[in-house]
Amino acid sequence: MPQTKSHVKNSKVILRNRHLNRKYKLLIKKAVKMYLFSIKNTVNDNSQENFNICRNNLSIVYKTIDKAVKRKVLHKNTASRKKSRLANIIN
Repeated sequence: MPQTKSHVKNSKVILRNRHLNRKYKLLIKKAVKMYLFSIKNTVNDNSQENFNICRNNLSIVYKTIDKAVKRKVLHKNTASRKKSRLANIIN
């Protein structure tokens, strides 16, 4: 347990930041799952409409990853690596 006032305050800040970081990471995971699910459907149907849906989902994933980088939840190189791997799947 924290002994001083500053440690008590610091632990509150840590809990708040952990909650926000988890929120952004979960949003990224959900967006990636939605993108991968749309890729799976596109492979089965192979229509232009499904391909456009995949591209829209990819842009959503990019947006959520960029927001996480802006909030310093993810490092910019980690975000770049994730985006690159996701883009290679669609190619």
